[in-house]
Amino acid sequence: MACQGLAKGETIHTLKAESETLKTKLEEERAKLHDVELHQVAEKIEALGQFVMKTRRTLKGHGNKVLCVDWCRDKRRIVSSSQDGKVIVWDAYTTNKILTSSGDGTCALWDVESGQLLQSFHGHSADVLSLNLAPSETGNTFVSGGCDKKANVWDMRSGQNVQSFETHESDINSVKYYPSGDAFATGSDDATCRLYDLRADREVAIYSKESIIFGASSVDFSLSGRLLFAGYNDYTINVWDVLKGTRVAILFGHENRVSTVRVSPDGTAFCSGSWDNTLRIWA
Repeated sequence: MACQGLAKGETIHTLKAESETLKTKLEEERAKLHDVELHQVAEKIEALGQFVMKTRRTLKGHGNKVLCVDWCRDKRRIVSSSQDGKVIVWDAYTTNKILTSSGDGTCALWDVESGQLLQSFHGHSADVLSLNLAPSETGNTFVSGGCDKKANVWDMRSGQNVQSFETHESDINSVKYYPSGDAFATGSDDATCRLYDLRADREVAIYSKESIIFGASSVDFSLSGRLLFAGYNDYTINVWDVLKGTRVAILFGHENRVSTVRVSPDGTAFCSGSWDNTLRIWA
C-alpha cells in the first residue's frame, strides 16, 4: 500500500535518493551566488561608538510569569500577558495611570512611571472579568463585571463602589459604557445582554431571545449608540437595536466562540476576535 502510485521501477528508496541529489544541486547553485561573507562586507562599515542601554522603566503589576509582550503601533503603549490571567496595557514613558482587573476579585489603579499601586477597589466577591472607563475625558468612574454576577460602578478618586447592579443570573463577561457615559451594557453567560441607566439607577433593557442559549462574551456600541454588537459562545455575533431591544442582524463566519468585539474609532467598521485564532473586520 505504501508504494501505491509509484511509476514502474520506482521505490521509496530511489525517490529519497533522487530527492537528496536535487538538494545537493540546489545547494551548489546557491553556493555560486554566495561570493562574499557578511563579515567581509562589514569591514567597510564604520564601527559603532560606545553603546549604552539601561532600564528606564520597570513596570510591576503582574502576579506571575509574564508570557508575552508587544508594542502598539503608536510606539508608546505595550500590551503584556501573564500566567496570572491578566492582560495589561501600559503607557511606556508617561505618568499615565493604568487600570487593571484581576482574578483575586479586585481592580487596581497603577502609576506607570513609579510602578506604585495608587488605589485598590474592593467590592466583588469573585473574579473580575471586565472593566471599562467612562468615556468622558474628565470622567473619574469606571464599571466592572465579574463572576459574582455583579456590575459595579467605581469612583477612581475615592476608591468607593458608588453603584452596583445584580440582575444577571451568571458571570458577567463584558461591560461597556454607552457613548454618552450615562449608561452601560453588559454581556453574560446567562445568554443575555443588558443595559443599565446610571441616572435612573436601574436596568432598562434586556437583549435576548429564546433561541439564544449560549453566553455573550463581549459587547460594544456603535459610534451613535444605536446598535449593540455582541459576540457569543455559539460562534455568532448578534447586532441589537439598543432602543427597541430587537435583534437586527446575525453575523456568521467564526469557527469557534467569539471572544471580543471592538468598534473602530471612526465607527465605520468593527473587529471581532475568536478562539478560532482569527480576527475579522466587519463593515
